[in-house]
Amino acid sequence: MKSICGIAGVEAAGMKEGKYGLALIRAAGAGAAVFTQNKARAPVIDLMAERMRKGRIEGIIANSGCANAYTGRRGLSDAIEMAEIGGDALGSDPNRIGVASTGVIGRYLDLELIHRQAGELTPVHSEDAELQAARAIMTTDLVEKHALFSGEGFSVAGIAKGSGMIAPNMATMLGFLYTDADISDKKLQESLKIAVRRSFNRIVVDGDVSTNDCVFLTATGEAGKIKRKDLEDTLTKACISLAQSIARDGEGATKLIEVAVCGARNEGDAEKIAKTVVTSPLVKTAVYGQDPNWGRVVAAAGYAGVDFEIPDLSLWIGTGEEKTPLVQKGEITADLVAAKAAMRGDTVVFTIDLDSGSAEATAWGCDLTEKYVEINGKYTT
Repeated sequence: MKSICGIAGVEAAGMKEGKYGLALIRAAGAGAAVFTQNKARAPVIDLMAERMRKGRIEGIIANSGCANAYTGRRGLSDAIEMAEIGGDALGSDPNRIGVASTGVIGRYLDLELIHRQAGELTPVHSEDAELQAARAIMTTDLVEKHALFSGEGFSVAGIAKGSGMIAPNMATMLGFLYTDADISDKKLQESLKIAVRRSFNRIVVDGDVSTNDCVFLTATGEAGKIKRKDLEDTLTKACISLAQSIARDGEGATKLIEVAVCGARNEGDAEKIAKTVVTSPLVKTAVYGQDPNWGRVVAAAGYAGVDFEIPDLSLWIGTGEEKTPLVQKGEITADLVAAKAAMRGDTVVFTIDLDSGSAEATAWGCDLTEKYVEINGKYTT
């Protein structure tokens, strides 16, 4: 299970008291970050967007239970103080501490609690410490989320949280990624943007864009110089793994939905269709009910805003030898019995071929169940 604490120079700690958790991660090096595109973003996001321009980071302090979002000047002041708490706890310059918050919007941080919790935590390099940090940032998550992938002489690892309020444009998620590669902060930022586009920006639980999404990436440099493309490929694999874990753990979800689009004129077109299909409530509910109503998939593809010829479209459900054709070049070929059987597992895969080009993209989501309504109908009460 060990991921971030499998990277040399990374230490972690975490604790959870009811719904209020705190995680500390110590690791110094070149830094990069991406943030939510929601205009109502939390003050901590404004603070971090400014500070991360310096391209250096030495640690993370992250709390759960309170998003510190839509909290105005006090929220910004509290985020600054939280960085100071993290700096004291990690023995670093507060200006080089990444700060992240997740939880209820419109509530102020309990800084006294955060200060006390930080004083009780000692980051160490161990699997148990990493597990505690991953649990500390969870809100409605049911499972911890870890990833570890190896490249040519280096590794990339990460932990993340996210279960609801998940949509492209970052998803309510926090992600903390680490690599032992030696690479400049500029190249690190470029690689992170590409990896996030092909992973966290392609997951949908409910279509709501969070106020607090952020992903931080630290390169400790312990493994020496590497090629940027090698880092980009390995980082993308790690981000996709974490993104799939978030989608699979969607609030109330019972199934992961994967939509792979190929034969598009460009990657952007393929991405639009894939994300539109996994966002569709009608597709989500059909998957939950194991109803092979494949017309909902075609309909969603049709309103995605992409120029392609509907008579050229082909659609399959399932994978490998179990892949069942539903539409071939506009002709209905659906075996509804086989299609329903393909929906019985915990993962449902749709493949759409537009026959318009050679570009492709994949997006992930989850089914929509009564449990989602129950969780969010009583989120603060």
